[in-house]
Amino acid sequence: MKLFNSYTAKSEEFTPIEENKIKMYVCGPTVYDNAHLGHARCYITWDVLYRYLKFKGYDVTYCRNVTDVDDKILKKADTENKTPEEVSTFWYKKFTESMNALNNLKPDIEPFATKTLGEMISIVKDLINKGFAYEADGDVYFRVSKFPQYGMLSKQPIDSLVSGARIEVGDKKENPLDFALWKKDEKFGYNSPWGKGRPGWHIECSAMIRKHLGKTIDIHAGGADLIFPHHENEIAQSECANGCKFVNYWLHNGFVTINKEKMSKSLGNFLTIDDLLKVYDANTIRFFILTNHYRMPVEFSDEALQSAAAGVKRMLNAKQTQVDEAFDITQTEEYKEFTEAMDDDLNTSKALAVLFDLTNKANKDVPNAFTILYKLATVLGFSFSKPELSKEELAEKLKQVSGELGTTYETMEEVIEARKNARAEKNWEIADKIRIALDNAGIILKDSKEGTTWEIK
Repeated sequence: MKLFNSYTAKSEEFTPIEENKIKMYVCGPTVYDNAHLGHARCYITWDVLYRYLKFKGYDVTYCRNVTDVDDKILKKADTENKTPEEVSTFWYKKFTESMNALNNLKPDIEPFATKTLGEMISIVKDLINKGFAYEADGDVYFRVSKFPQYGMLSKQPIDSLVSGARIEVGDKKENPLDFALWKKDEKFGYNSPWGKGRPGWHIECSAMIRKHLGKTIDIHAGGADLIFPHHENEIAQSECANGCKFVNYWLHNGFVTINKEKMSKSLGNFLTIDDLLKVYDANTIRFFILTNHYRMPVEFSDEALQSAAAGVKRMLNAKQTQVDEAFDITQTEEYKEFTEAMDDDLNTSKALAVLFDLTNKANKDVPNAFTILYKLATVLGFSFSKPELSKEELAEKLKQVSGELGTTYETMEEVIEARKNARAEKNWEIADKIRIALDNAGIILKDSKEGTTWEIK
């Protein structure tokens, strides 16, 4: 299996530190607002990597952090007259709901920054004792000049970074490149050897990785926007504190763009996952993201999502047979083609082509084609299960249908029976009106010899 390592800028054969075991870390959310399509791309991408590594038989420990102490959280708490904990708790719950709705697997470990403060303070103390950091009036900064490899990940030599930087008036830093490990904060701060304060963003990930995965890990992944300065700073502080290599493989996914601009909250051009799921289902969003190579930018458009919806529909409407759980797909040609694609730096577009080939075979009743399709599609996180409605959601849809037809229906059985009677009486106008009203409510009817059934679009 080959993965593109951002640090070396090369596609490299993947070899875990410990045979058959993988320690994988992904930078998680700062919980202060809704997750958007850019987050969906990041977390679906690494969910697929996690699923695929497990599919290949690796024992994977996937850790994704939660940043619940940050300037943005404090600003929101102040604006809404809430505590930072109230803000972070609310938005973490919303984030989790969004991830579940996208069919992302829950990480094995999901540490919170506020629960790892002791480890952060310990690393900062180590860095000060080794001369890599210094305290200045309650703040603590990392001495970038003491780490010659700084800039290697982002391909920005330290000399060029220094020439482009400047110290602001009143800045307590020795060097304009030095970054905060600990920030003085009398109002919201925690007790530390340097007075009340809170951690810098970068030290949080270093501390959580060291605590839960160890000093050196196999894979560190995240969005390309984190390469500099976040991941660059993680490398510097971790390698100086631990005295060893921090990460063996750095992986980064590309941006989602709208009108060629990166989607971000700061630019105000983002689409929330919740809003997107009102129009497109999770399978469609996942298909849209996986059609493109994870390292390339993805241009968002309704046309692209509609095309993805058609692709998903084609795959999920494959002629389904009973899945043979005992069938060994590893001996099939399709398995080999699928793994060759995924082993080539997660070439998901090629992997999807294999799924379409299997779809065609399933529709032609080729033995075991649907079983292979089902098992491989699951590796990419697609769900073949139909969405279900709660009692409240169904009641709301029946209310909508009743309003359009001018007749009150309490159950779907009543609607189906009314259509059945209209067809028996050859009243095609009424039968069509019922079908159209259901379609408008997102419900489709399926007629067969056994009778009529319904499902959500």
